Amino acid sequence: MNLRAVVLLALLVMIWGANWPIMKMGLSHLQPFWFASFRLALGMASLSLILLPMGRLRLPPRADWPVIASLGLFNMGLFLALTNIALLVVPAGRSAILAYTTPLWVAPGAALFLGERLTRGRGAGLCLGLGGIVVLFNPVGFDWGNRSALLGNGLLLLAALSWAAAILHVRGHVWRSSPLELAPWQMLVGLVPMTVLAAVVEGAPRPDGSFELIWVLAYNGTLATAFAFWAAVTVNRLLPALTVSLSFLCVPAGGLVFSSLMLGEGLSLTNMGGLALIVAGVAVVAVVGARERVA
Repeated sequence: MNLRAVVLLALLVMIWGANWPIMKMGLSHLQPFWFASFRLALGMASLSLILLPMGRLRLPPRADWPVIASLGLFNMGLFLALTNIALLVVPAGRSAILAYTTPLWVAPGAALFLGERLTRGRGAGLCLGLGGIVVLFNPVGFDWGNRSALLGNGLLLLAALSWAAAILHVRGHVWRSSPLELAPWQMLVGLVPMTVLAAVVEGAPRPDGSFELIWVLAYNGTLATAFAFWAAVTVNRLLPALTVSLSFLCVPAGGLVFSSLMLGEGLSLTNMGGLALIVAGVAVVAVVGARERVA
C-alpha cells in the first residue's frame, strides 16, 4: 500500500475530525454565514496559490460547468451554511455524526433518481444507519420541546441530504478537468451567494479580532478546505475507493473524540451507540456497493 497516501489519509481524517469543535469555537467570534464566506474565500485563495505555479489554474471547460454549479452550491455553500447554523445549538460531536450520514441517503437517492437497484445489502445498511439516527434522537430522552435543538438537528440532516444530492448529480459526470482544478471554481460558486446571503441576513461582518478567530479561520481555509481537498483527491487516486470510503467513517468518530477533548463534551452512550450503528450502516453500503461493481 502507498505509504504517502496512507499518511495523507490519516492527516485528512484528523484534520476534518478536529475541525468540528474548531468550527464551533470560531462561531463564537463571527456570524455563521460570514464564517462560511471567509472559509470559502480563504480556501479558494489557498488552492489558487497551489495551482497557479503548476499552470493548472485556468477557466474550466463548458462541459464541467454543471458539476461546478452542483458541488459549489450544494456541497460547499448550502452544506456549510446549514452546518454552521446548526453548530450554534448542537454539540460539535453530535453534529459531525449527523452530517456524515450522507452516504446513507445516496443509496435510496440513486434508486429513486438514477434507476439503480436498492439491493438487500444496501437496504440492510440503510436500516442500520437509520437505526443509529433513531438512537441519536433517543425518543424517550430527547427534549422534543426544545425547538432550537430540533431545528439544529434537522438542519444537519438537511446538510447531509444536500451533500448527497451533489454526489448523485455528479455520479455519472465525465470529467474534462480534474476535480482539483475545478475546486477553486466550485468554491467561487459557493462563495458568491454565501456572501450575498451573509450581507442580507447578518449585515456587515463583525469579527471580534481575537487570536482564536484568526487561527480558526486560518485552519479552516488552508488545512480543512484547501489542503484537505488536495489530499482527498490524491488519496482517491492512490488508494482503493472502498479503503478511502471506510476510512472517512473515522471522521465523525474523530469529531466526537476531539469535541470531548477540546470542548469538554461528554461521550454519552447515546452518541456512541448512534455513531456505531451509522458507521456500520455506511460500511455495509460501501462494501456491498464495491462488490456489486466488481461483479
